Amino acid sequence: MTTRTLLFDSPFLLGFDQTRALIDRAAKAAAESYPPYNVEQRGERDVRITLAVAGFTPDDLSVTLEGRQMTVSGKREASGEDQAFLHRGIAARGFMRSFVLADGLEIVGARLEHGLLHVDLTRPEDAQIVRRIPISAG
Repeated sequence: MTTRTLLFDSPFLLGFDQTRALIDRAAKAAAESYPPYNVEQRGERDVRITLAVAGFTPDDLSVTLEGRQMTVSGKREASGEDQAFLHRGIAARGFMRSFVLADGLEIVGARLEHGLLHVDLTRPEDAQIVRRIPISAG
């Protein structure tokens, strides 16, 4: 049994299937807890998402954008050494974390620094475009 958002089941809201799917993806992404992350407003138009990815190298990480969904994933190769941990508190598992970006938000770049992956985003200034619509006679 699937749960649907009742707000979008109204017959007056036709064509909002993409919005419903967007809300479902955002709810699923919010339920994930690893790796921890921050979202920081940096100025009027800039946003930075920072993920704690200690132990990952740039080759282990990828940032992809499909439509408006940005996905950050990490895949660590198993070490060939036999290690005996007395305590293992640093997660060594791979991950996939998704973020749904607002319209117009663009990825500027990503940088790994001291175990933190910073993904910088910006919203370019909107050019005020006035478009004249021709009116035809019937």
